[in-house]
Amino acid sequence: MIIGFDDTDSKTMGMCTTYLGALMLKEIPLPPDEITPYLLRLNPNVRFKTRGNAAVSLKLAPREDYTDDLWKICCELLEEFAVFDDENTNPGIVFLSEEEAAGMHRELERFSLRAVRDFITIDETKDFLKRHKIKHRGYKNGRGLIGALAAAGFALNGLSDWTYELVAYRKPENWGRRRSLNEETVWAADRASYPFTWDTVDHQNKKIVFSPHGPDPVLFGIRGSDQKRIMDAFRIIRSEPIDRYLIYTTNQGTDMHITEARIDDAREGRSYKIRGRVTAPPRTIHGGHVIFTIEDGSGEVDCAAYEPTKNFREVVRRLAPGDTVTVYGALKNRTINLEKIQIERLIPRRVLRNPLCGCGKRMKSVGKNQGYRCKRCGTRSDLPEIVEVDPGIRVGVYETPPVARRHLAKPLIRCNEGKVKTYPSR
Repeated sequence: MIIGFDDTDSKTMGMCTTYLGALMLKEIPLPPDEITPYLLRLNPNVRFKTRGNAAVSLKLAPREDYTDDLWKICCELLEEFAVFDDENTNPGIVFLSEEEAAGMHRELERFSLRAVRDFITIDETKDFLKRHKIKHRGYKNGRGLIGALAAAGFALNGLSDWTYELVAYRKPENWGRRRSLNEETVWAADRASYPFTWDTVDHQNKKIVFSPHGPDPVLFGIRGSDQKRIMDAFRIIRSEPIDRYLIYTTNQGTDMHITEARIDDAREGRSYKIRGRVTAPPRTIHGGHVIFTIEDGSGEVDCAAYEPTKNFREVVRRLAPGDTVTVYGALKNRTINLEKIQIERLIPRRVLRNPLCGCGKRMKSVGKNQGYRCKRCGTRSDLPEIVEVDPGIRVGVYETPPVARRHLAKPLIRCNEGKVKTYPSR
């Protein structure tokens, strides 16, 4: 059996859908090791998302049929903890058994993937649930049913690529207060577990990035590829008292939201991998954002390294017209918001300078279009010296730093196929 639920939190009033998953896991009358929790990040460009746009599902194998009891437990917990006072919070919950799902695995798999890469309406979700007689309940306008069904679908069909996140929760009496973490132990935990954990800290920007700042119950989240290393890091960290923690299997850090496309085929609010040629020198605009344009024969599109990407902008600034790149990121307002960039080919960088005289002294310009003359010996030259200079970047893949990284973006330490040189942000 799979239980999926979503849209229980609020941007301003707190709560967290993953926290509800931890509460349900405790209340379901099964040993915790017989329940697999999934944390699914959906399309990060959805307008109605609350923070990271996470949906949750729990996969379990009850020893007997107590669907009604489970349904009562889960709905009561959702109704108690969801932030119904926020007009943008519209929870949904679904119950799905493998027997009920027989024959619709492929359709449900497609639905789940679309929820990560595209947009799905409430009406088509309700139609899917009705056609397949899936037990569900939507509250208010029922938008949470989209994520609930998508999360259930991934738990049913499995993930082609996955990582883990240990989410530690605060005691309720501390919600809304400033979080208390021993920063030295956070850095020590990172040193002890990297590269099997990531995005705990940002070395270049000297920031701890694994702990949120809002009124939600989350104290911190440790992301990684190895559950043992995650637990090792967790044991090192000293903090305010922890209420509970849970390790989720997740699609974070997988690039599941990215699809390959030509420029003219790209649509707003989706995330793409697009190969093209730089057409103009990068320019820095107000706010410190760096913009450049690429074309691929089907069209042109601007690409942006925004100010929050910090040192990543220095890579982008060194691009030149004629360079061949592949960009990764979401298309918003006809601009690709960069998450990664692969530099495939760099054209030679050449500069002109005054020619060197045979006597060893560098000549001076006589005047516009009048050539050059050596002040020491009087030797003249009509042509400048052409010098090839270091572009300051190399062919390979570069990424935004942890302070600006999206949940779904695949960190370069996971891109170890060896075919292309990678330059992780640390």
